[in-house]
Amino acid sequence: MFNEMMRAEIWLQESLESDRTIEDLADRLGYSSSQIRRRFRQCFGMSPSAYRESLRLEKAARLLAYTPLGIREVAEQCGYRNHSAFSRAFQRRFRQTPRDYRQAHRPGRRRRRDASPPDLAVRVERLPRRTALVTRRYEPHEAMAAPETWPAQLDGDEGLPNPIGDDATAIALLHDASRVSQVPRLDIGVLVEPRQADTMAMPPSLRLVTLPMERCACVGVEGVDALATTLETVLGEVLPSLGEHYSGEALRLLHRPDGLELQLPLLSPDTSDA
Repeated sequence: MFNEMMRAEIWLQESLESDRTIEDLADRLGYSSSQIRRRFRQCFGMSPSAYRESLRLEKAARLLAYTPLGIREVAEQCGYRNHSAFSRAFQRRFRQTPRDYRQAHRPGRRRRRDASPPDLAVRVERLPRRTALVTRRYEPHEAMAAPETWPAQLDGDEGLPNPIGDDATAIALLHDASRVSQVPRLDIGVLVEPRQADTMAMPPSLRLVTLPMERCACVGVEGVDALATTLETVLGEVLPSLGEHYSGEALRLLHRPDGLELQLPLLSPDTSDA
């Protein structure tokens, strides 16, 4: 049952901006809507509708904190068609209006204008489109397993019919940079070549994720223990000094032979300030 509800949870995450309903989800999984609601609540402690609204508000919190998008645009990107309804829902969840939340959580708001950026080797690159084979874990990124174990976690109970080469780059996708999620989650796996992905027959606990071609801020990380400090510095000091904005999408943490690299997707540079 859990693998099916995990698929339901991922479907809710991937349909935040759409008008698809829980009935659409039930049809997709081959259950009645009442079965989906009951089983989802057993696994995640809330109804699918409440969970999707939680995800929408968490995304809104990231966009408010890290981007210059206007509040109406934030609401639209999170699936809210009514600005007033968004503001009421946001205030219920975070005890602040969207505008007040932005003022309180905007990175770098205390940095002096004449302050020098910290000594981190951050580079901005346009990364190519890639494909990752991942399994979902419901835990905060502080508790994730050691990076060298990520490929082994793909085997699971069912086994992986297509072996992954020893030279595959391990990757974790971190969905909660702002640490406001009611259900912490991350994806762990490896990067795979498109030709290899096309021939894979996977068990239900695994899935393929397309990482689009996009601009990212890339920085080395000394270890998982240093991730939180590095992320705070990049978001709060480095990106403001470069005039860049984190887009709010999943962070990428890659494990290569020479160490860990954190990649933060960036907002398009032509996005106007709010």
